[in-house]
Amino acid sequence: MLEQRIQQHFIDSADLKYQAGPLLSKSVSQAMGALLACLTSGGKILSCGAGVSGLLANQFAAQLIGRFERDRPELAAIALTGLPNDPLADTAEAADPDGLARQVRALGQAGDVLLALSASGNAATVLAALSAAHEREMSVIAFTGGVGHGGGGAVGRALRETDVQVCVPHERAARIHEVHLLALHCLCDGVDAQLLGEQEASP
Repeated sequence: MLEQRIQQHFIDSADLKYQAGPLLSKSVSQAMGALLACLTSGGKILSCGAGVSGLLANQFAAQLIGRFERDRPELAAIALTGLPNDPLADTAEAADPDGLARQVRALGQAGDVLLALSASGNAATVLAALSAAHEREMSVIAFTGGVGHGGGGAVGRALRETDVQVCVPHERAARIHEVHLLALHCLCDGVDAQLLGEQEASP
């Protein structure tokens, strides 16, 4: 019984990724273009999220500063922190609701990009950071989730036409996080391919 339940997790995750690929490839490509335009013009990437999404934002910034799969010069990225940060809650309401926004206002400049992650699309801290980014004339890439008209939540509704949303069509946070991680890896790979040239993906 337990093994079947475990196998079902793998099946569900694989099915969602298979279905989401064609749906998200355009928006992920647009996000990649926004990142490259920012980095090649001397800008920087600020990444943030609440709860588990914050952990993904930290990993993404680390891979831009360090490396993804190939050695390359460091890229300008900063992971914003929302302390206290509850990794079990997507909304992380225990955190200062203006904590991420303060960091965006302190560090962000016109031409920078905010990469904001919220599986529900309703994290108050992320929504405040998005508003602060708009005040600073920054572009926003939002990783969200959900289905139907509610997909993307409040974050999706707050985006401008020049922003990019990568919205995973699912309701379960764990599955959304898994696809967000894969999409972030696609961004890292695409940035490296554009800056360093194409090479075969590692097995």
